[in-house]
Amino acid sequence: QVQLVESGGGLVQPGGSLTLSCTASGSFYRIYTMGWYRQAPGKQRELVATITRSGSTNYADSVKGRFTISRDNVQITVYLQMNGLNPEDTAVYYCYVDRVSYSAYSSANDLWGRGTQVTVSS
Repeated sequence: QVQLVESGGGLVQPGGSLTLSCTASGSFYRIYTMGWYRQAPGKQRELVATITRSGSTNYADSVKGRFTISRDNVQITVYLQMNGLNPEDTAVYYCYVDRVSYSAYSSANDLWGRGTQVTVSS
């Protein structure tokens, strides 16, 4: 089993910055695409950014130019550097893994962390 543990959330003023991190732990062979989603109160969960093992990235239009996703394949950690935060970025941010392989014959899809709260307010 893989566990995804997020950290780095908190309260920040508009225009400020935060860095989220998510580390995968447990026994597994390989983790594929990692990323971040977010869910604001009363809204559906939405994509923020994803990154493949080779480093290809994908961003939601609303965060392009402000957020940067990166990953460390040795530490199995994905980061989300968030700059220029505004109140519309307030949400619970969830770490996501699209696929993990445990062996040549066993894998699992769509794994989620428990989430970390990001609040942007003056």
